[in-house]
Amino acid sequence: MFSKLISIVKKDVVLTAAAVLAILSCFVVPPDGKYLSYIDWNTLILLFCLMLIVGGLRAEGVFESIGHKLLGRVRTARGVVLTLVGLCFFSSMFITNDVALITFVPFGIFLLETAGLSSRLCLAVTLMTIAGNLGSMVTPMGNPQNLYLYSSSGLGLGEFLLLLLPYGAAAGVLLAGSTVVRFPAKAVTVPAKTLPALRMRYVWAYLALFALCLLTVAGVLSKPVVLVIVALAVLVLDRHLFRRVDYALLVTFVCFFIFVGNIKRLEELQVFLSNALAGRELPLSVLISQVISNVPAAILLSNYTDNFPALLIGTNLGGLGTLIASMASLISWKQIAAKDAALKKPYFRTFTLWNVGFLIVLYLFSCLLRAV
Repeated sequence: MFSKLISIVKKDVVLTAAAVLAILSCFVVPPDGKYLSYIDWNTLILLFCLMLIVGGLRAEGVFESIGHKLLGRVRTARGVVLTLVGLCFFSSMFITNDVALITFVPFGIFLLETAGLSSRLCLAVTLMTIAGNLGSMVTPMGNPQNLYLYSSSGLGLGEFLLLLLPYGAAAGVLLAGSTVVRFPAKAVTVPAKTLPALRMRYVWAYLALFALCLLTVAGVLSKPVVLVIVALAVLVLDRHLFRRVDYALLVTFVCFFIFVGNIKRLEELQVFLSNALAGRELPLSVLISQVISNVPAAILLSNYTDNFPALLIGTNLGGLGTLIASMASLISWKQIAAKDAALKKPYFRTFTLWNVGFLIVLYLFSCLLRAV
């Protein structure tokens, strides 16, 4: 029984920590009618819908097909890695950083090995992971913390994009430059692979549902209406997708909502934390993300400040740095560990060095933008 409990904890440390904090907070503020008001249902609904739709596109092989078509046009090591990094960077803006890395990191590892680039595997996967985390910051649906902060902030879609596009552009230049410098233009052979034909009727259906989600993000459609439409459509298209939803992430959100909601009702602590955070939202959100990950950092800090632009920048930049700063980074770590346990130490060193480097450069960039 105890070993089973340890296994559950190891499988999802963040969910376990969130659940423990939520339960402990219930002893401080006993459950009452206000608990339901803690939960941001809009974020949960949209996140659930996106998980279903992106899961459908992934099941249909859309992303793998795009990846193979793009890679079929490159003939150098530099071109291969640039394409893989670009796939993670741009796809994460729409399918979330988690899905981008789940889809393209295993694909990238296989491709790099067959192209004779095994010696550069740690660096290539590190850059792909950074690309997934940084590309996702540009759009509201790119990652969970953006979705939550966008829903809570009241920012318009245009305001959101204008705020984060400069950081996305800077990140793209850094990633491209790093890849060009570190990977040679030597010729490699990219293996061809025959993929099943896409079922375009299903692909178009999922894309139509995705368009509805975009309209919801833009405030054109209500989230309950989209939830009903998406759920009914997926029941018809592929009901097995409901099993593949990351319910652990949704429950993690609920647990953090409960914990933060209870803590917020402690008036003295509320005043202390609000004063401590005032004017320091960006650096503190970066630092706190290093320890508890950027999604819980966003949920926690958003209750003690209304400076949402600083939180958006801070929690997105805060996804760089430590291995747990963005939980999406653990996807790449697990793929590397499954591939070869001997790669864990060199990958950890490479990951940490490059992530800290990117974090320093982009944080300095944020200071420059604020000073202008």
